[in-house]
Amino acid sequence: MTPQDAAACAAPSAPDQLDRYLGLCKQACDGEIARLFADEAGGLRDLILDYPRRGGKALRPALSIALCLGLGGHLDAVLPTAATLELYHNAFLIHDDIEDESWWRRGKPTMHVDHGVPVAVNVGDAMLSLSLQPLLDNVDCVGLGPALRILRAVAHMTRKTVEGQAIELDWVRCNTWRLEDADYLKMVELKTSWYSFITPLQTGAIAAGEGPERMAPLEAFGRHLGAAFQITDDLLNLRADPQDYGKEIGGDLWEGKRTLMLLHALRCAEPAERERAVHILAKRRPHTEDDPGITGLLGRLCTRGELSRAGRDIITDFLAQHSVSDTKTLDDVRWIHELMNRVGSLEYAREVAAQHARQAAAILDALDWLPPSQHRDALTSLVDYVHGRTR
Repeated sequence: MTPQDAAACAAPSAPDQLDRYLGLCKQACDGEIARLFADEAGGLRDLILDYPRRGGKALRPALSIALCLGLGGHLDAVLPTAATLELYHNAFLIHDDIEDESWWRRGKPTMHVDHGVPVAVNVGDAMLSLSLQPLLDNVDCVGLGPALRILRAVAHMTRKTVEGQAIELDWVRCNTWRLEDADYLKMVELKTSWYSFITPLQTGAIAAGEGPERMAPLEAFGRHLGAAFQITDDLLNLRADPQDYGKEIGGDLWEGKRTLMLLHALRCAEPAERERAVHILAKRRPHTEDDPGITGLLGRLCTRGELSRAGRDIITDFLAQHSVSDTKTLDDVRWIHELMNRVGSLEYAREVAAQHARQAAAILDALDWLPPSQHRDALTSLVDYVHGRTR
């Protein structure tokens, strides 16, 4: 992206203009990533560039670029940091896909499905390790002091992100369900807000030469924007009946993730419904499309005459009494999906997301040290975009 392109990144409220702004930021960031890995061996380089080349909006680099340019900074000053943030994002996606046992990413098989878990883990590790170089390049781009502040911000971001991910994984592993909205929002702040919003905003300001006094309002802005984004993302995961669209629609239910909607449904459900939902959540996700689970396997053995019906029933009762985890079925996932719809959990979550989007917009409006510009307009449009994705 040339300086002229950067100046042309206009983003009023029109979606196509916001898309153009994001597209220019992505183009610049992808070019920087390709440059960084120009000397890498062909196989590893191609794998590193796989996820970035699959598309996506490059939201994190765009936030960093918009803040920097909006404060009068130069594109060259923020581009290494923007590339680092995009590398971290895609590395986290690769690792998340493994942890969540996901099969698809942006319309293609996930990396661990395509190349195996060892290769996918190594590629994610490579992206995280090699992202140190552009942070070192910042010494030449912005000077030693700001470069160290950016490095410190990214280090803080990584710690917060893995803490949030650890909390979410522990909730699923332990089948924890007695959780309040505040627990979910704290987890989202750690897992999503810091690396997707707070740190991109703060590092963009640092690259433009701003001091520590600007960091607190940007943290508050990013925290609320991150909450609105994640809740909306969780809602989009439930945008259709899993029967019609398979396991990647409703994937959060297959994985047992504790979303705001799920926690609301558990609070509002009748005791018997809550007990059934918790029992379903304790089941693991099928590893493959044709994974029959324990119950399915018993049924197959019975059909083939290798197990009597009485024997199957005895084993099934034993498994239920001893809480042995079976795999979730499509009927299980549809039942929880219908429960959330029935008790109003989706509407509840939309309103909470809207509240956080309004708070983010109010904080942005109050940033009188960020002058009017096409880049500030981009930030305003991004708030509208985050809020409007489920309308």
